[in-house]
Amino acid sequence: MRKVLRRFQTLPIRSRLAMLVAAAVAFGVAAVSVTCWFIVQGKLYDEVDDRLSSINGRILNPADVPAVLAGCTESTDDSDGNQRPSFLYLQLVTSDGRTCVLNQSEGVVKVTAADKEAAANPTTRVRTFHNSTDAKGNDVRVVTIAIPVGPGPNPEAYPDVAIMAAISLKDTQNTLNDLALILLLVSGVGVLGAGAAGLAVARAGLRPVDKLTEAVEHVARTEDLGIRIPVEEDAEDEIARLSRSFNSMTSSLASSRDLQQQLIADAGHELRTPLTSLRTNIELLTRSEETGRPIPPADRKALLASVKAQMTELAALIGDLQELSRSEGQRGERVQVVSLEDAVEAALRRARLRGPELTINADLQPWYVRAEPSALERAIVNILDNAVKFSPEGGTIEVELGSGILTVRDHGPGIPADELPYVFDRFWRSPSARALPGSGLGLSIVARTVEQAGGEIALERAQGGGTVATVRLPGAPTAPPEMP
Repeated sequence: MRKVLRRFQTLPIRSRLAMLVAAAVAFGVAAVSVTCWFIVQGKLYDEVDDRLSSINGRILNPADVPAVLAGCTESTDDSDGNQRPSFLYLQLVTSDGRTCVLNQSEGVVKVTAADKEAAANPTTRVRTFHNSTDAKGNDVRVVTIAIPVGPGPNPEAYPDVAIMAAISLKDTQNTLNDLALILLLVSGVGVLGAGAAGLAVARAGLRPVDKLTEAVEHVARTEDLGIRIPVEEDAEDEIARLSRSFNSMTSSLASSRDLQQQLIADAGHELRTPLTSLRTNIELLTRSEETGRPIPPADRKALLASVKAQMTELAALIGDLQELSRSEGQRGERVQVVSLEDAVEAALRRARLRGPELTINADLQPWYVRAEPSALERAIVNILDNAVKFSPEGGTIEVELGSGILTVRDHGPGIPADELPYVFDRFWRSPSARALPGSGLGLSIVARTVEQAGGEIALERAQGGGTVATVRLPGAPTAPPEMP
């Protein structure tokens, strides 16, 4: 059975559907056919029983029964002078099983226990219908009726008697056999037709699936993510939903691939400058060692400082690229309830180390959000780094946190209005800031981290000069009960 099921599961879907439809129709047709056959059988038997019911027990005069049994002679008239109806089988049976044929029949009908019981209870006059066979083994339908026998010359010699009338079931069985053959043929034609119809319906219904399969195979073969499956706008069936999902998937994959290619191109462009500078400085140091011409100490110190700064910039760029390349699933596994106040305080400590000459004022209120702790702290550090980077020496930075709104205000030159739409793009850097260290990925990472936490971020020019960064994050002023 398991082997058959495994074999069935390996068949094409349309073949399985056709077989299932044919099996369902076959089951239904079989149930209807069997029910029809039994109903017709019951009706035919009722007709035979109605014919047998015409026997009223007066076919034979009860007073003649002792004489008939004594000589086993045929009597054709009842006590009223009526001609006895002609049956194929007609015989008497006693309670002890003896029989006496009353007409020129095909033979003796086999006596059953029900016939003996009917003969043993003459006062009940109950009609007993049942099937039996004659001496040649032919099937017959029998009715047995008890006959009360009057006193004879020797009553003890004559037990109770019943009369058995029977009709051959040959015609009935032929009719039933013909009906079974017709039902079998009709059922076979119906099952074959249902299988063919099921196969046609399966082909028509699975035609969109074939198109989808061809599209998937085309994408796998050519890596062409621009292919789309046409779908009617008002279609809501499973095939339409699957087609829309496929189109959405290919669109997302195409967009992801474009972003990946753009990221690789931008990263290569950004890496080229520090790597070129590093190679130049290292070649100068190497040539100095090879030629024996020492570089002046001040120049050597500047070269080493430049190499260190470029290595730091490369490390930061690689870290930013790793952050951008992390998948949504990797980030989702580390999301938890985080105290935004604690994350801002940790970021402030790092910012004060990077700008010791600046004054950073902070007014923080408790607020709890759902985010990845390290990513959230890194985003806040990036915001503060920008404020530190563009603040004038001895300047002031104001940081406020209340009701889920974090604002960071610096008093630097500010961002030109025409550059504000691009500040969150990857690798975008203001022309006025290209001389400053950075990769142009900081604010892009901030924007994505805030969006993943369900929040919003905006940069705008502040009144009186400088820039204001505003971050809005959903949350609550108190930690939920499950938070430790």
